[in-house]
Amino acid sequence: MTGLFDLTGKRALVTGGAQGLGRMIAEGLLRAGAQVAITSRKADVAARAADEMAAIGSCTAYPVNLETPQAAAELAARYAGDHDSLHILVNNAGKTWGGAIESFPDSAWPGVMAVNVQTPFTLVRELLPLLERSSDADDPARIVNIGSVAGMRPERLQAYSYAASKAAIHMLTRDLASDLAARHITVNAVVPGFFPTKMTAHLRDDDRVDPQTLAHIPAGRLGRPDDIAGVIVFLCSRAGAYVTGVQLPVDGGIVGAS
Repeated sequence: MTGLFDLTGKRALVTGGAQGLGRMIAEGLLRAGAQVAITSRKADVAARAADEMAAIGSCTAYPVNLETPQAAAELAARYAGDHDSLHILVNNAGKTWGGAIESFPDSAWPGVMAVNVQTPFTLVRELLPLLERSSDADDPARIVNIGSVAGMRPERLQAYSYAASKAAIHMLTRDLASDLAARHITVNAVVPGFFPTKMTAHLRDDDRVDPQTLAHIPAGRLGRPDDIAGVIVFLCSRAGAYVTGVQLPVDGGIVGAS
């Protein structure tokens, strides 16, 4: 078991890694020994988060708004210019939009689909040479796409473009896993349920969680940082080297036990 979950010497890029779920993931990778680069739309937020996480391990920031494929390609070029390897890519940056169907606008679709589906694909395509260079048959490079339970079952969130985009990233994960397996790159989707992030702020009042939300979760609680970090470290370490093409719910049983 020695070293089974050790990521020492690995380089990781976590989009949207300055806050929320991405921050939980970035900190987990750092604690496992990886060197981590994070992105955020706001330069000050990215820099502050990287400075704070530097107390755990090597963390650098890339301020970038990943709402266009051009921005994703530019990020990949900047990263490749700074680093000669990339062992782990976590496509976490996301966007949502909610509203009643009668007033749900057409403008709520392009940006959500771009950030949640097209940007991850563009990053994979542009970073593929670096990922291939950092992999071999015994220790593949890892791509982890962050999905959502809303992309696996109806959650009545009235976030139509978001749910559709997450279903799409789940399928894109399987397509990429099939195409990249021979190149020694695994591709998996982690499917979070409800975690204490900005996206679920409307379900919480300080530390008190809406009882209806808790009743919806078989485990009876929101996810914790270790819950998501542990799964990511598993998939990116030697322990997860033989796992590819899966959609792994981390949701307290919403998908599998309700």
